[in-house]
Formats: sequence, C-alpha cells, structure tokens
Amino acid sequence: MPGGRRDRLLILLLLGALLSADLYFHLWPEVRRQLAEAESGCPCSRPPLPPSPPAAAARSARARSSKLRRLFAHPLYSAAEPPPRGPEETLLGRQEAVRYYRRKMGRWNRRHKFRREALNLTSPDSLLQLRQEASWLQFHLGITRHGLYPRSSPAINKLLQAMQDFNIISADYSQDEKALLGACDCTQIVKPSGVHLKLVLRLQDFGKAMFKPMRQKREEETPEDCFYFVDVQRHNAEIAAFHLDRILDFRRVPPTIGRRINVTKDILEVTKNEILQSVFFISPAGNVCFFAKCPYMCKTEYAVCGNPHLLEGSLSAFLPSLNLAPRLSIPNPWSRSYSFAGKEEWEVNPLFCTTVREIYPYNSGSRLLNIIDMAIFDFLIALEDILMMKSPSWRHSPSAA
Repeated sequence: MPGGRRDRLLILLLLGALLSADLYFHLWPEVRRQLAEAESGCPCSRPPLPPSPPAAAARSARARSSKLRRLFAHPLYSAAEPPPRGPEETLLGRQEAVRYYRRKMGRWNRRHKFRREALNLTSPDSLLQLRQEASWLQFHLGITRHGLYPRSSPAINKLLQAMQDFNIISADYSQDEKALLGACDCTQIVKPSGVHLKLVLRLQDFGKAMFKPMRQKREEETPEDCFYFVDVQRHNAEIAAFHLDRILDFRRVPPTIGRRINVTKDILEVTKNEILQSVFFISPAGNVCFFAKCPYMCKTEYAVCGNPHLLEGSLSAFLPSLNLAPRLSIPNPWSRSYSFAGKEEWEVNPLFCTTVREIYPYNSGSRLLNIIDMAIFDFLIALEDILMMKSPSWRHSPSAA
C-alpha cells in the first residue's frame, strides 16, 4: 500500500509542523519571559497596576459607544477617496444649487407670508434664510457618481442629528400621492411608489425628509401565506437599510434616522393641505389618527395612530429635485411582475441574461454589476427584517448609529 504510507508520512509531517509552530509561538515566549524574571531577581510577577482614571474613562466611553460607531471607526471606512476628476462626476454645481434653493426659499417665504396675512396672524414670524453650511445642502453637494456621500463625510452625522432634533414647519403628501388623489382605484393595490403611507416633512432649516410611520409592532410577524405587496410594512427596515448600506460601503441609500413626532403639533397644525387635514380623527381609544385619503389604503382601518399624540417613524433625507438635477431612471431587467397572470421574460427565457448583457445600458461599465449588488442588498435586507421581528429591543436613535 504505497499510497497509504505516503498519506501517513504527510500526516506526520503536518502534525510535526503544527507542533513546531506551537512551540515557537506559544511555549518559547513564555520560557523567555520566565528566564528574564529569574535574571532580574524577581521570583514573582508583580500584580497589575490599577488603570489610570483617563484610561478607565476611555474604556468606559468605548463600552458605551455602539458597535456601528466602533465599526465605522475602522481605517477601512476612513480610507481617502479620489476627488472628482471633473464636474461630470458630481450631481450638482455649488453656485447653481445655491441660486436654485434661494429662489425656492424666497417663494416659500412669500407663500407663508400671504397665508399668515389671510389668517390675520399678527405674531412675529422670522423668514427662512438659506445657510450654505446646512447639513442637507452639504449632503446634496456631496453626491457624486460613486455614492450619495463620501465615506468620512461629517455632513451625514450632522444631517442625522438635524432630522431628529429640528422643528417641523410643514407637512404634506408626497407628489406621487397627490397625483393619485381623486383618481384612485382601490381595486388596484400596487401603485407606482409602493404601498406605504408616507408624508413629506420640512424642517426648520428648510431641509426635507420623508416620514414613514410605524404601522406594525416590532414583534408582529409576517403571515406565511401573504402575497408580495401585502407584506408587513416596517419603518425600522428603512433605518436598518441605511446602516447596512454603509457597512457594505455602497452609500446608495439616503441618510435615514428614527424619530417620534407629535402628529397633532408636527403634522396637523403645520400642514396647509386641506385633504391631509380632513383625514385626522380621534380613535375610540382616544388616540389621534390619520390615514391616506385614497392613494393606496382608502379605509380608516388602515389608519396610523399616535399614543395618544406621539408616533414613531423613520425620516429619510430627500435627494435633490429633478428640476435641479435631471437624472435617468434605469429599470431592473429582473423586476417582479406582481401579478398572478403571466410571467416576466426572465422567468421563461433561459437566454435572457445573455440578451441583457448585449443591450444598452447594461453592455458597458458597471451597470449590470450594480444591479447584482442591489439584488444581494435586497436579500440581506429581507434577512435583516426577519431578525428585527425577533428582536423587539432594536433601537434607532443617533446613539445607535
């Protein structure tokens, strides 16, 4: 059995190498340390000194910091990025963006002034002024073809803090919801922007954020027999998606934070949309509730309610307006049909992938690879959603970021 003898020889050589490595890296340093102590005349090892107050404070601060902060402190996430090589790599030009937002803020101030005069409001009210150091403006100016923000951008943490702390000065439906109002067919469940009730909130520094309220409790699980778009809608999945996107270094998800708002003070009393005002009511439990007039969920049983006024939700930063930064929307070739009747081409054509690789815009650059990245990202988000259902202790404050 020459083969068996050769195998036994290889095993003996491997075990010998492992034993030698163990002796060299573990036993020999311990022998050298004991020999050095014997030569110095110290027969016993000194007890460890108590940590100095600064060291103890630093260790306590590290213990209090979140795992995400410790992760993002790793040099991998602070690696320098190459600066944009030209204006074609950035989404916005600074001067053009500042002029656009100043005109937009001027129009908002005029409408606000006329509204106050129509309501005979005489209390002083300061006009908004564009601050070029505003975190939302710095976020918009930092968008490039490589990501929505640089790896070590200080504006992102400031933007997250602002979205959680700043006062809300206006609330409204989103544009796609407005387009559907009055022309809603409630037999059609799927709409262009999803099935989650959402509101556009404007903050005191003129920044805008998308608010998605909490509709289900964290411990509520998705029924096994549900179809795609009637799945449980979780606001904290938006927050988790932002953090997972940062961990993967994609930087393609807008900054998102959790916040508890007062639905009476922060929505009902500041909105100028009469349709939104008309859908507020008091529930039998004494909570303040509201619902979508008819964009997706047309009945009061789909309402979201405060406790009695406070409502938890996610706030996602707005991207620049399409009027300022026109951009191309490229569909996913493997999009789901959301229908029982018929199948998409990729489900029936075995050569579909080869066809996609030969057509624009997937036949050049990294477009197709980016789509694959997003498919993996969606899969991980689904797993993360399951973990959050099992962990009611999930937190979404800035300290958890």
